[in-house]
Amino acid sequence: MKIYLDTIGCRLNQSEIESMARQFRAAGHEIVATAAGADTAVVNTCAVTAEAASDSRGRIRRIARAGVNEIVATGCWTTLQPREAAALPNVIRVISNDRKEFLVAETLNLPLETFDLEPLNRVPLPGIHRRTRAFIKAQDGCDNHCTFCITTVARGVSRSRPVADVVNDVQFALDGGSKEIVLTGVHLGSWGQDFNKHLRDLVKAVLRETDVPRLRLSSLEPWDLDADFFALWEDPRLCQHLHLPLQSGCAATLRRMARKTTPASFRDLVADARQAMPDAAITTDVIAGFPGETEAEFAESLDFIREMNFAGGHAFTYSPRPGTGAARMGGQVRPEVRKERNHILHEVFEESAKAYRQKFVGKVLSVLWESTTQLDERGWQMEGLSGNYLRVTAPAPKPIWNEISLVELGEDGTSGVIRNA
Repeated sequence: MKIYLDTIGCRLNQSEIESMARQFRAAGHEIVATAAGADTAVVNTCAVTAEAASDSRGRIRRIARAGVNEIVATGCWTTLQPREAAALPNVIRVISNDRKEFLVAETLNLPLETFDLEPLNRVPLPGIHRRTRAFIKAQDGCDNHCTFCITTVARGVSRSRPVADVVNDVQFALDGGSKEIVLTGVHLGSWGQDFNKHLRDLVKAVLRETDVPRLRLSSLEPWDLDADFFALWEDPRLCQHLHLPLQSGCAATLRRMARKTTPASFRDLVADARQAMPDAAITTDVIAGFPGETEAEFAESLDFIREMNFAGGHAFTYSPRPGTGAARMGGQVRPEVRKERNHILHEVFEESAKAYRQKFVGKVLSVLWESTTQLDERGWQMEGLSGNYLRVTAPAPKPIWNEISLVELGEDGTSGVIRNA
């Protein structure tokens, strides 16, 4: 059977869809690059914003229009809205997050214990999902109660995967040719709290027990870290990139969000990180137009974001999610104001990202090539990521997908010359 897999949203969703691919292949089925010609499709949906939920519904409809008659819907949006998901065209099964690990067995009508076996070596998904980096799920769920977040409702309480299971998945990915591993979870920084461990213990185990060339950590909540955590980066295999969601630079807004951080504590954490890793990329997320955000609060947040000199960031326009505390708050900001604030934040992040890139003009960075585009007589145009998360392009005489090269960055900080081709 030909199976098409699609995913919307976070890196955790990507990790889960890759795990499903391994299980489908283990059962003897083919993963295909496009919906056209597929017998069955699985869509891993997202609900973090209203836009993500809309995108999830649209993706299912497009797959149905492409001729796939059997669609299995799973993920956060389908967990929150199972009836709406079941009513979409050609959806034959809706599987909630708490049963996602059994999705392949249930779809193929196999015993649930079928895949209590070592998975096949990782093979990157074909088509648009083809990735050199392997996303490894270390944790799921979240015990925080941020008032804007629907993910806690959709994913449930925090659960950590055992060290041995994570290390095994990392090794399978490496055996399949991956050069970079990304540890991911809904609340990755809480890993181990359910069995008296800390994320640093997992990171040390992966570095100690595997020969991973590059290890990257996905989003980390700032209150889970301390200055000692950054000593891990003495191992050069850890990518010098930290994504620390801020959500607002205003103390009052953070309190309404029920975030366990303040601008002052966030500032101190970033200072500790930069003392340990002066060239590290520190990126963030910020919500524009959270309920009750006045012009003065937005100005305070903007000043703090400028002060932090992030290497980049994502600005999200606040959208009320039914079932969250923020959706019931007074002082809802007008949609046009939210969008305008998002635009301002986006420009600030663009400026700080450009300034960060300029620090590396003329320097040599290691780049993992993720995609290739054939050129004319000049050969191939490569695109990839540096360890500190700069997207870099460079010409090469041949395609070198999934290889790591040393690249000297040019004046724009985005293109360069390969020095060890």
